[in-house]
Amino acid sequence: MTSTTSPRPFNAGLTRADNDPHRSEVGPIELFFDLVYVFAIIQISHTLLADPTWSGAAEVAVLFLAVWWAWNYTAWAMNWLDPRNGWVRLLNAVLMLAGLGMALGLPHAFDDDALLFAGCYVTAQLIRAMFMVYAGKGTWMRRNYLHLLIWSAAGGAIWLAGAVAPSDVRLWIWIVAVAVDYLAPRVDFRVPGLGSTPMGSWPVDAEHLAERNRLVFIIALGESILVMGFALSGMETVPASAVVVTVLGFAGLVVQWWNYFAIAGPDADHTGERGETRILRSAFAYAHAIMVAGAIVVAVSIELRITHDHLDSLMILTTVGGPLIYLVGNVLYLRSRTGNVAKSRYLAAVLLVLVALGAYAGRDVFAPLVLGVSTVLIMVGLAIYTQRMSGRTASVP
Repeated sequence: MTSTTSPRPFNAGLTRADNDPHRSEVGPIELFFDLVYVFAIIQISHTLLADPTWSGAAEVAVLFLAVWWAWNYTAWAMNWLDPRNGWVRLLNAVLMLAGLGMALGLPHAFDDDALLFAGCYVTAQLIRAMFMVYAGKGTWMRRNYLHLLIWSAAGGAIWLAGAVAPSDVRLWIWIVAVAVDYLAPRVDFRVPGLGSTPMGSWPVDAEHLAERNRLVFIIALGESILVMGFALSGMETVPASAVVVTVLGFAGLVVQWWNYFAIAGPDADHTGERGETRILRSAFAYAHAIMVAGAIVVAVSIELRITHDHLDSLMILTTVGGPLIYLVGNVLYLRSRTGNVAKSRYLAAVLLVLVALGAYAGRDVFAPLVLGVSTVLIMVGLAIYTQRMSGRTASVP
């Protein structure tokens, strides 16, 4: 039997061995792959800042959902693929290149770079699925990924149609494309004449998937660090107000990390009754998308508060909206993993909405600092409560 530490032939051993004691570990190629998504997340936040309108937010949301789905499907594929295999590493390199193309095309995806963004996204989705069809030969996973390939091809056709369509209808076409991509797992990748592939037929290494999602959430939080650093370094003279906002933003970042890892850290239980694939799909594919989106909006709000000294609607929406979006994903995650209603999250959300209403009513009187402090204090209270409760029970009420 081949040792788990000895090199394997370049064209063999595509999948992880079930009896490998290191099966759940995240391989170096997976960490390398994530570097592209550091850049992609930066592009998403800067694109939103460049067009902070409702239509701009809708466009960025569609682009983010595509970026997330490309990352998500790769994370799931690596549940089965051996990261030490040469062909698997080459696959990740190709997917990295496609991800880089998506990130480069993202700021002007609704203008001149539509084909670059959509073409790279569709290429990644098809190549990954075809590789998995080959890697799964002789197993049930071959049939599963064949169905996924068909859905990816259908969605890809819509993405490409939107890329060549007039820019004024592109958003609507790409919304349909996103809906097709995200609907596929919900309907068990059902294909007329071929049947479906129920989620129970997708055995998943829950610990590996949990670790991949923890890492990408940290990447999303890292965007706030970059935003603060770039914003301050771009100033000839750093005013005291910018320093205060930066310190406050850093505190909010730590609190968001604390809230997340108090319930989703390495000690969290990702096995057992709530570890079935259908539950993991909701907890990671969907809930984490929302939490990562919230972290990106938080980064945008920090930059606005550093560079603007007047409270306006955009600042209120992003400062309160980032934590709110995160809490929506957090509630979905907790319901998926524990089946319980996270009452503390609902209370924090209500308090955030009240802060937003108060800030909007007094936007001509209150300083941005008051809004930032109020938001951070709410999340600090939630973090303290979560930390205390996570040490007493497996669920967070």
